[in-house]
Amino acid sequence: MKQKTLLLIALLCLFIGTAQNDTRLYDIINTVSAERIEKDVTTLVNFGTRHTLSDTTSQTRGIGAARRWIKSEFEKISSDCNGCLEVFYQKDLVKKGEGARIVKDVWVVNVVAIKRGTKHPNRFIIMSGDIDSRVSDPNNFTSDSPGANDNASGMAGTIEAARVLSKYSFDSSIIFVGLSGEEQGLYGGKGLAAYAKQNNWDIVGIFNNDMIGNITGVDGVVSNRDFRIFSEPVPPTETEEERRARRFYGGEVDGISRQLARYVYKTTKTYMPEMNPMLVYRLDRFGRGGHHRPFNDAGFAGIRIMEAHENYTQQHQDIRMEDGIAYGDVLEHVNFEYAKKLTAVNAINLASIAWAPPAPKTVEIGGVVEPAAKLKWSKVDGAMGYKIYWRDTTSPTWDNYRYVGNIDSYTLNGIVIDNFFFGVAAIGKDGHESPVVFPNKVFR
Repeated sequence: MKQKTLLLIALLCLFIGTAQNDTRLYDIINTVSAERIEKDVTTLVNFGTRHTLSDTTSQTRGIGAARRWIKSEFEKISSDCNGCLEVFYQKDLVKKGEGARIVKDVWVVNVVAIKRGTKHPNRFIIMSGDIDSRVSDPNNFTSDSPGANDNASGMAGTIEAARVLSKYSFDSSIIFVGLSGEEQGLYGGKGLAAYAKQNNWDIVGIFNNDMIGNITGVDGVVSNRDFRIFSEPVPPTETEEERRARRFYGGEVDGISRQLARYVYKTTKTYMPEMNPMLVYRLDRFGRGGHHRPFNDAGFAGIRIMEAHENYTQQHQDIRMEDGIAYGDVLEHVNFEYAKKLTAVNAINLASIAWAPPAPKTVEIGGVVEPAAKLKWSKVDGAMGYKIYWRDTTSPTWDNYRYVGNIDSYTLNGIVIDNFFFGVAAIGKDGHESPVVFPNKVFR
């Protein structure tokens, strides 16, 4: 009897460590609808302009009408799932002159929908799209600014992900949010990040979706499979002590946002192998910014998911014909099948994180001048076991792992600590993993 019990335990550990793919994620991919995304992008474009400083009283034009419609869509989704979403406005007053693009007092209003987790209701993974749009002059809040790709595509993807994921129950909470004020200075993200701090939200990270609908690049490249994942190397909130430690122990490219990016990369390659996620080691595009940055500034993990091949004639442009080129971010340039794919990328990663246990808070590493790497970590509620990951110091991805069961320490014999980077992830009952945690303590 004892031998049978031990055998069952061993088989369970083996199953968890090499679990088959969760078929629910394939169902999620297949349920995302290009037709619904197209309908939502069209609706957003038809508000004429969604500039942050545009009309808020009209029922048909301006950002006020747009955000009321977004809120009504979240409320419809909630109604269809018996009130499973908490839908509300989160807003902040930004005074004239706070930035060069704030030419009058304005309420920056975000639309938030929370799918509350059953086990970790205060632990959140966030998907965002931007509500606002602009033309060539960032302070022109009256001209038509359809913003079809930038960023009705990301906003529509967020709404569609809410529709699909509302049908499931998760251990942790998922937030779907439309952020305002992006083009005027990332004000919506700043407001929600501050709100999260005030309410002690435990944020795993944010997927900022900004332009997920264009496949034809200004450089002539056409691809409906490539997409970029931007992530900063280490948090800007790191301490001087942490900075000094990195000089001796490594971790220059292993901050929490980089681990979130690697998570999206791995999940996508596993469940959507036809896609080509490109890890870009930069906060955002060269010298530019997006709505994940305010979360990074607050110490939260955050990445930007977007198309790989941009067309600058269709961004931040007055609608016009010039030198034979049609300028403007209009509906006809959005590829809705591609937007569907990137929406699915978001949805399966949101689900996987929300089904996974929390990551270990501490991971310690040792093994200096020894023929082995030693790790120990804090155990977490809901974990059925743990994986130790390691990779070459020049590799962008976690290429090797060992499942070690439900323990809190392990020695990798024969693996020299000097030659690799290491991390630990918690594994749940369905095989879903937390993001990898890079060692944050050293022991001897």
